[in-house]
Amino acid sequence: MLVGSLLRVDLAAAQEVNIPFVKTTLPNGLVVILSEDHSVPQVAVNVSYSVGSRVERAGRTGFAHLFEHLMFMGTEKVPTKAFDGWMEAAGGRNNAWTSEDRTDYFDIAPPTALPLLLWLEADRMRNLGPLVDQPKLDLQREVVLNERRQSIENQPYGVGELVLPTLLWPEGHAYHHPVIGSPEDLRAASVADVKAFFSTWYDPANASIVVAGDFDPRDASSAIARLFGTIPTHGKPPAASESTVKAAGGVDSKSAPGVVRQTVSDNVELPRVTLAWRSPAHFAPGDAELDLLASVLAQGKDSRLYKALVYDQKVAQDVNARQESRGLESDFVLEATVRPGIEPGVVEKALLDQVARAQSQEVSAQELDRARNGYETDFVDRLQSVPERASLLNMYQAEVNDPGYTARDLERYRHAKASDLAAYARQVLSPNAMVILTIVPKKDATPNVPKKDTKR
Repeated sequence: MLVGSLLRVDLAAAQEVNIPFVKTTLPNGLVVILSEDHSVPQVAVNVSYSVGSRVERAGRTGFAHLFEHLMFMGTEKVPTKAFDGWMEAAGGRNNAWTSEDRTDYFDIAPPTALPLLLWLEADRMRNLGPLVDQPKLDLQREVVLNERRQSIENQPYGVGELVLPTLLWPEGHAYHHPVIGSPEDLRAASVADVKAFFSTWYDPANASIVVAGDFDPRDASSAIARLFGTIPTHGKPPAASESTVKAAGGVDSKSAPGVVRQTVSDNVELPRVTLAWRSPAHFAPGDAELDLLASVLAQGKDSRLYKALVYDQKVAQDVNARQESRGLESDFVLEATVRPGIEPGVVEKALLDQVARAQSQEVSAQELDRARNGYETDFVDRLQSVPERASLLNMYQAEVNDPGYTARDLERYRHAKASDLAAYARQVLSPNAMVILTIVPKKDATPNVPKKDTKR
């Protein structure tokens, strides 16, 4: 395969950017994707399960992320801590992450370690769930609760990560609760709950495995069929459907609940204003255009928000904009940390003024080219990495059922026009359908009572 040669081209000439692969499906439903590349002596194994916080039921939030931790707790063949220890002894490393839509496990090692990586992943897919017991659950529950405290609750402005989903997505929506879940739900989790979660979602028919890098495809195929092919399956579980989203309201201003305001306190020195809108799903029309608009608004010191709020008006310390792409819906977020002596309402107005400008005036050709080139550079840089290529192949498989979506993904950005950015800004970034979250220092706090209205 010519992945290395393909990627060593200048950006202007990179009209076709693809990741070579071969995709098959085992009789038990496990999707297998092999991407051979001998340019670097490295191999990556990426196992993706279509399970995230969006499948959790009320009163049992945080299970997907909790199980990410439990998956490292060991089996009869691989005792606790041996998964990491054996892999590290072979020169490898591993990690995992959980989102609203899926959970991803990845291993990176020298090519000689591939048989070990495959054996370890197959063993825990087959055997780990039934072996979860109370001590393992108690240990990882405390790890997750401590992670919540250290990574979110005790981080400046971390409260926003917990509050924003509950304001943006209505009760009953798959994204209404944060991925990490609530402490009450985590403490209420029983061993029976966890085993049922594993049995439902950690099924080969609900997973895909990618092997990328320096390996022999025939040997890898044989090993995967032998190790994974006999794992029993209950069939692919029902996933959160589009009807779940529609029942909870769409992304347009007609069905959204008006303006939702909330002020919360945190251990911070300066207030922060966050504006958020529900926006098109990942890969849906408008997703790439809003991603580019976010870059125009806040990427670098020449960006619109930085120049207006930080440099010219001097009302903000820093600014940020992002299109948070997800499988069912996304959210478009603007943030600004308020400068000392400035009222948060002044910053809110300044942000909304820039939104109105993006709606009424098309971005310049220079702004669009800068945003597009920045995205394309980052995209091609990701393809230089064997683990990143494995991750992308599994992401495309999980979200569009096509590992070969690379070029079409990039074309979304290449074909976006300035008029498209303005049109989606008008369609999505309505001043009458948004969340305004203000985080203030504790000494300035007012009662945390959510307010809904249709006025700015």
